[in-house]
Amino acid sequence: MSEKAPTAPKAAKPAKAATPPKTPRPPAPKLPRGTVTPATWRDLAVVSALSALGVWGLAPAFSDSGFLLAGLGGLLVGTAAGYLSHLFRFHAFVTGLGAILCYFVLGSALAMPGYALFAVLPTLTTLRGLALGAVFGWADIITLAAPVGAPDYITVLPYAAACLVGLVTTVLTLRWLPRQDRSAGRLSVLLVGPAALYLLGVLYGTSTPFLATVRGISFAVLALLWLGWRRGAATNASLQERKGRGRTKLVGSGIVAVAAVLVAAVAGSILIPAPESRFVLRDEVVPPFDPQDYPSPLSGFRKYTKDLGETELFSVTGLAASDRVRLAVMDSYDGRLWDVSGAEDQTDGSGSFRLVGDDLPTPTLLDSSGGRSISVTVDGYSGVWLPVVGYPDTLALPAEPIDKTPDLRYNSATATTVVTSGVGRGDRYSFTADVQDAYSDKALAAVPVAPVELPIVERVPDVVAAKAAEYVGTATTPIDRLRAMEQAIKINGFLSHGLASDSVPSRAGHGADRIEELFTRNQMIGDEEQFAAAFALMARSLGYPARVVMGFAPENVEEGATVAVTGEDVTAWVEVPFEGVGWISFAPTPDEKEIPQDQNPKPKTEPQPQVRQPPRAEKQDDDLLTEVDINDSEDDDKTEEAASVPLWVWILSGGVGILLLLYIVPLLIVAAIKRRRMRRRRNADAADARAAGAWDEMLDRYAEVGYVLPETGTRRMVAANLGSQVETRPGPADPAREHPGGVATLTRLAHGTDEAVFSGRDLAEERIEALWQTTTESSAGAAAEVGWWRRQASRFRINSVRTVTERLTAPGTRPGHTDRGKK
Repeated sequence: MSEKAPTAPKAAKPAKAATPPKTPRPPAPKLPRGTVTPATWRDLAVVSALSALGVWGLAPAFSDSGFLLAGLGGLLVGTAAGYLSHLFRFHAFVTGLGAILCYFVLGSALAMPGYALFAVLPTLTTLRGLALGAVFGWADIITLAAPVGAPDYITVLPYAAACLVGLVTTVLTLRWLPRQDRSAGRLSVLLVGPAALYLLGVLYGTSTPFLATVRGISFAVLALLWLGWRRGAATNASLQERKGRGRTKLVGSGIVAVAAVLVAAVAGSILIPAPESRFVLRDEVVPPFDPQDYPSPLSGFRKYTKDLGETELFSVTGLAASDRVRLAVMDSYDGRLWDVSGAEDQTDGSGSFRLVGDDLPTPTLLDSSGGRSISVTVDGYSGVWLPVVGYPDTLALPAEPIDKTPDLRYNSATATTVVTSGVGRGDRYSFTADVQDAYSDKALAAVPVAPVELPIVERVPDVVAAKAAEYVGTATTPIDRLRAMEQAIKINGFLSHGLASDSVPSRAGHGADRIEELFTRNQMIGDEEQFAAAFALMARSLGYPARVVMGFAPENVEEGATVAVTGEDVTAWVEVPFEGVGWISFAPTPDEKEIPQDQNPKPKTEPQPQVRQPPRAEKQDDDLLTEVDINDSEDDDKTEEAASVPLWVWILSGGVGILLLLYIVPLLIVAAIKRRRMRRRRNADAADARAAGAWDEMLDRYAEVGYVLPETGTRRMVAANLGSQVETRPGPADPAREHPGGVATLTRLAHGTDEAVFSGRDLAEERIEALWQTTTESSAGAAAEVGWWRRQASRFRINSVRTVTERLTAPGTRPGHTDRGKK
């Protein structure tokens, strides 16, 4: 038997190096209440910077940098209010009240420092302005001619908008975002406020973009970099992993930034709309002032010559000898009268009335080499049309006794100025103005008429075009044709205001019938009203955009002296625009001269039998004047309109009423169901059922507020569970004081209920009432620990546990079991 050769022992495998067990990263320490992490401060800084870019976009709409102080100040106020809400854990209602308080206390120094006491402390004027600006500033700024400087509360708009955005974004950043996963969608929620401010700058700006490329690229790059850097921040990664992710994010963010700059630079130059096609609200919204609400100034021409001829209307200081005072410009004719174009008929040439401040917009068609500094004191004049000279560029209305600056409207195309509240005796104002340069006919010989669009004239008599062709004759250039018509009217016309002292009567008005009468009578008789109206219609028949101007031409003006203007100085003239020159004036009214009597022989009459005639009535002076029908129904309509409630009030009231009904009706229904549930339990026949009803009511109220009821367990176990939920909620706690909704209180309630149900004897009514009192107090204490919104939601929730009889008869059910269901 052969022996096996011994085999060599196998080499032992080298032992693997033992890997040390990974030590779990300790959880992040719980921060003290009100603490803000550095990452959250960075989030807040980025969102605030984006909001500041949005506020900066309002620059074209304001006349100075005061809006920037108001906007940035409002952003700080809103941010501070949001931080205080986070620090003290205020609920929404208290946060809103605190923000409103900060808004009014600090707004005087930031938004209206010129009206604040020592430029800091609030006054009645600043408090009123802060309230009005937050409500009406949004509508006023789009009816103002940019750049705006008035009314006094206009800078409240950026202050209020930035304050609101700062408050909301801060609350979201400090109180909402830390509890959410930092996905791109949730982070983007914080950009809604800054984006709204940016859009506000676009919509409330002007048709000319303000640093659109710079601001747009800055906003987009900063937002993209922040979203890329903050998204998916690693909180539990190792130091080496975080460094690697940081380098990756840095490279990726740099690529995104460069790509955004290149794309925005190329696409911006292509996609930025032209100024005329840019959408801004001020170009789309119809201004609130409509001149059609007031009578045509030219229709009251004879009022000045008849009733106010010797009345001093106002005094003017600073006039030159050739200056005329402008009252209103009328460029619309409907066959009845020349009138100021209404909102529906306004064109580019007729302009529109805008709410303005001290600085007035410059007209587009004006050539002026000289200005005037004028001051006016009103005496016998009254009305909404403000007398001015030339084209005002600044206008100051005194603030005492009543500040009428908020009522000021100005049409830069026609230099017509309106104070909607009216001016009257004692009013003073001053302004600086540019005056249109005078040109000789030789200088205008080769200048065409400017292509200005004016409203179409309607129902013009045919004789107007025939007379225009007759008077023009062989003239070819626009200035020669207009001068030919002007001279023909001056030569053939006769001046008469229709007064009793005039040798020939002259009917008032300038409707189609009066204009036809002017050209078809033996003599062309009228005054500035008829001749200016007729000349403008003839110019329109030739295709020239003519308009009628009513005003005053005082005589014997000395340079720099104060001139008293009376009703006898009233006049009217016509203006026609010339390319690159401006509006040239034409005065077709003839000078005063003797009016020849009608030389036509009267036909001989045959003798007639004598008939007794009625007594002859003496002709009164007023019979020479044209009777004017006064439509009193307009005044009645205005009175009824003033007494009626505006439509927006009905709409607002209806909307608020519907919301209140949607809130109150379900609230009342749920409250009635809960009251019926409690009454049924409290008025049960058996004493043990009434005692158990107190326990059931407590369970329902806790569940409705939002506490989680255990599925099974004795009453004492349930009491311990619910009480611990109440006592462990965040907030200050006093260990020396028993919580009304805590473990001790609920344990007493559970013990009393068990005694009533299982002792076999009826408890005294005083003990049962004490159980119900404990239910009420514990429920109130538990509700006080949850937030305001949860308490409001609990009013609409109905919870119902199984009654004590059902629980006692159910097989295998323990006494504290709470089989829950919701209706």
